[in-house]
Amino acid sequence: MSVLVDQHSAVLTVTLNRPDRHNTLDGAAMGALGRVFTEAEFDDGVAAIVLTAAGEKSFCAGMDLRAFAERGTTPRQQDGPGLDVLLSRDYPKPVVAAVNGRALGVGFELVLASDLVVAADHATFALPEVRRGLVAAGGGITRLPTRIPMAIALEMGLTGASIDAARAFELGLVNRITPGPAAISEAERLAAAVAANAPLAVRFTKKYMRRSGAADTLHSDIDRTELENLLTSEDAHEGATAFAERRPPVWSGR
Repeated sequence: MSVLVDQHSAVLTVTLNRPDRHNTLDGAAMGALGRVFTEAEFDDGVAAIVLTAAGEKSFCAGMDLRAFAERGTTPRQQDGPGLDVLLSRDYPKPVVAAVNGRALGVGFELVLASDLVVAADHATFALPEVRRGLVAAGGGITRLPTRIPMAIALEMGLTGASIDAARAFELGLVNRITPGPAAISEAERLAAAVAANAPLAVRFTKKYMRRSGAADTLHSDIDRTELENLLTSEDAHEGATAFAERRPPVWSGR
């Protein structure tokens, strides 16, 4: 199964389970994750959610570009709403990300959509889409500038360069750093502390803190036609194909 679910008391732990593919998301995995979050939203027995991944190398290395190259469609195109339940709206329940490795592209967007972040000391974060002719349209290019200084957000977005856990903590993207695999247990403790509080008060607090902090700027602000043209461009297909073929991309500007 591409997504595993385990519940202890009122804390639901959701685990991406594609370690052999660096927990990248194809259409099926993205759809499964979206369904889990949709079900949890309306489950009164779930008060907080921990989002993590199998293995210690990658939390989520982004979109499965090999699948994209083979089919010519993105996971979002394949599975309809999918992760829009989390990425393109205010998800009402608290989400704690336990980042136990690389968080790239949509993986980093999942982190940005989370409310609290616990990172392993070897974790890294990046939006490398421009290197493949794509854009971080799941909240990356709109949420990141509200979380860190604009100059640094632009550097990450325009170069695709990564930052490590220590730098992410310094910038305020990460709440806590732990040694290696301890990230998951620490995130579950943090989620349990949240879940112990009054549900209505927690949801109200999250809603208005996010609004007042301008951290809920979502990718709905993006021109959808312009985005669709980019995702179906020759360069977008070339970026994914070059990745799958392990060669430098040749851009055409089309």
